[in-house]
Amino acid sequence: MTWKAFIYPSPKLQELYRLALCISGVTILLGAWRDIGYHSGLLAILPALFLYQFGSYFAVSTALALGHRQRLSLLMEFSDGLIAGLLIALVDFDPAVTMALGAAFLITIVGAMKATAPLDLIGLFLGASVGYWLLPISIAPSASVQLLVFGISFAYCLLNTNMARHTHFLLAEQHESVLRQNDWLTLRTFHLSKYLSPALRKAILTGKDVKAGTQEKTLTVFFSDMEGFTRLAEELDPEQLTSLLNTYLTEMSEIAFRFGGTIDKVIGDSIMVFFGDPESRGVRSDAVSCVSMALAMKHAMTELQARWRAEGIAHPLGLRMGINSGVCKVGNFGTENRLDYTLLGRTVNLASRLECSAQSNEILVSKDTYDLIKGTVHCQDKGKIVVKGFANPISVFSVTDLHKNIASKKATEQKALA
Repeated sequence: MTWKAFIYPSPKLQELYRLALCISGVTILLGAWRDIGYHSGLLAILPALFLYQFGSYFAVSTALALGHRQRLSLLMEFSDGLIAGLLIALVDFDPAVTMALGAAFLITIVGAMKATAPLDLIGLFLGASVGYWLLPISIAPSASVQLLVFGISFAYCLLNTNMARHTHFLLAEQHESVLRQNDWLTLRTFHLSKYLSPALRKAILTGKDVKAGTQEKTLTVFFSDMEGFTRLAEELDPEQLTSLLNTYLTEMSEIAFRFGGTIDKVIGDSIMVFFGDPESRGVRSDAVSCVSMALAMKHAMTELQARWRAEGIAHPLGLRMGINSGVCKVGNFGTENRLDYTLLGRTVNLASRLECSAQSNEILVSKDTYDLIKGTVHCQDKGKIVVKGFANPISVFSVTDLHKNIASKKATEQKALA
């Protein structure tokens, strides 16, 4: 049984209540048949009660349209309360019968947490009110009738309680199963997130349709690699090299995430990061964040170099970085069976060429990036250089530091001199 079936009870439970209600009504009427002079109208009322109970089957019949079934179900639930109210009024609110019928009615709407409980209650009070004022006769049920009605209601309540108890245990088991599945999926998602880009991971987890498609955006693209890595790879054994590379990549990845960058690729010692997608704080802010990330990586690399020297590496690796800003094609490239979230375009190619042209521990930026960051970052003009794949020379700038950091250092030096 699902949670919806628990909140909106199955028709079987409602049929059971109607059966108990009809048997109670027949018991009351047959017990008083002699008192009402064996009135022939009773012969029509008794079959009508069971025909009404049989109407429950039509409320779930697939022969009727869904809308008709829903309206019929609501009408019958209202009639359940109406009939219960009329029977209570018919016995002139006899305490034993009223308590028995009331208990069966309440356990049906409360125990099953029915969303239609207000409709049932309106039917009950309306039936009791109409019966009290308009019924031409009232019946004083005998002790045997009271006992039978009480027994019928008690048996129904006991069965209903047992069904509710069974449902509770069933839902508890399903809850535990869902929790175990969630833990399993969380663990798998955590492992999977290491192999997927943030955009793809977010799309998959939110249930969006992941398919090939791109869009044009103005992004800032960053490339870096370690100078002398190939030479060092020949000197170190595989275990030392793996440890060095993992330490480097872990440190740089944490810095990239801290500044809001999207790591596109990690190929050996090379890292490609871009800013501006899937989230952007503005073209200028993205460029400043990218350069700030590069400066943080440069500082971290200085600390790593000192660490590697202490570990016996005579010539620690340097870090070359290149940054460019411009329009790129970004999105999911590939086929229906294999997608890669990346970006393409002249902007990406130039960033890669700038990284190759940078000196050890240098950050080279293009003129487009410099125009975006010059109010925040101090750069040294290095003139124009010729890069592979570009017909005209490219203006480049070497990043020194953030203006605020330079000002802070000068202020500290002046205080020291004073």
